Amino acid sequence: MFKVKICGIREVRHLRAAVKSGASYVGFVFFEKSRRNVSIETAQRLARKVPKGVLKVALMVDPTDEFAFNILNHVPIDMLQLHGNETIDRVQRLKNISNLPIMKALGVNTKSDLAAIKKYEMVSDQILIDAKPPVESKVPGGLGKTFDWNILSEFQSKKPWLLAGGLTSKNVKIAIEKTGARQFDVSSGVEDECGVKSEEKIFEFINTLKGELDE
Repeated sequence: MFKVKICGIREVRHLRAAVKSGASYVGFVFFEKSRRNVSIETAQRLARKVPKGVLKVALMVDPTDEFAFNILNHVPIDMLQLHGNETIDRVQRLKNISNLPIMKALGVNTKSDLAAIKKYEMVSDQILIDAKPPVESKVPGGLGKTFDWNILSEFQSKKPWLLAGGLTSKNVKIAIEKTGARQFDVSSGVEDECGVKSEEKIFEFINTLKGELDE
């Protein structure tokens, strides 16, 4: 069974589309430099509308303890997604203080980048493999860029993992063939423009996976 995380949700209609189409996770971005950033008030309102069985994920980038506590004290979150340069010790610290499962995002560009994943598996509950952003990028992900999926042709992880980076309904089947991924994180690939989700594209992405499952 394939699982999908629709990340960067900011509006009720897009949340409903994600839930109705069968998303397993919905992600809220708490990072001011991102166009998908949401306020605590908006995230709180949206999170309360998420039905049981769909995990609510808070994406943070190198958060301080205080920042994380502020979000978690106001928004009912099920999982933290750490998308910055958090060290292994920092991931463990946030896992301990939040008492929540951790999804650690790691960027890859070459096969050698996979070595870091083995280290983070020890402290993370899930791993998200994304395209490594350019050095000059102000944001660590959500850029709509793929990477060479052949890097993952023989990849195996001790923890559940998600594939991210430039996924769309048109290329996700190829991604499955090349990587064997069973979970997918999509953001820009279900948008009409950066930061603005498309209900139609959300349905199309998940229905494409449902079709693959039925074949």
